[in-house]
Amino acid sequence: MIIYISGGVRSGKSRYAMKLALEKSSDPVYVATAKIWDEDFGKRVARHQQERGPEWSLFESEQALHLLPLAGRTAVIDCVTLWLTNLFMTHDQDIDRSLAVFKTEIDAIAKLQGTFIIISNELGMGIHPETEVGRKFTDLQGWANQYVANVAEEAIFMVSGLPLILKK
Repeated sequence: MIIYISGGVRSGKSRYAMKLALEKSSDPVYVATAKIWDEDFGKRVARHQQERGPEWSLFESEQALHLLPLAGRTAVIDCVTLWLTNLFMTHDQDIDRSLAVFKTEIDAIAKLQGTFIIISNELGMGIHPETEVGRKFTDLQGWANQYVANVAEEAIFMVSGLPLILKK
């Protein structure tokens, strides 16, 4: 089962996803897709780490998440935006190739037994990117979000810490 949670930056996505995971499992998994690019981002990662208790298992993977031992588990995958960034850079900013690889990953995860809470950012609701690469990535993010939302059994949009149920 896939539960998709999207929203803006600091909308409460991760906190809500972790709460949901703990309601479903006493030993959830947190899948971190981030590559730490700079000190500021490192601090954001540390904040997320401090929010998790000892009941959480951690897997860190920038790609090929379907190969992780997630079957039968409840896992929070945080987040699509960073996962896509890794794919986008690996595939030389090729939107079509990055999206195809991402869809294959989502399809493989959807076939696993378990509950997978997938978090993503809604980039298209923000400022229009000034650069071509920024516009390409925003398009990629939008198409990826649509794909996960379509595959998911549940979809939730977070605004100001409040969940809006889009699909149940």
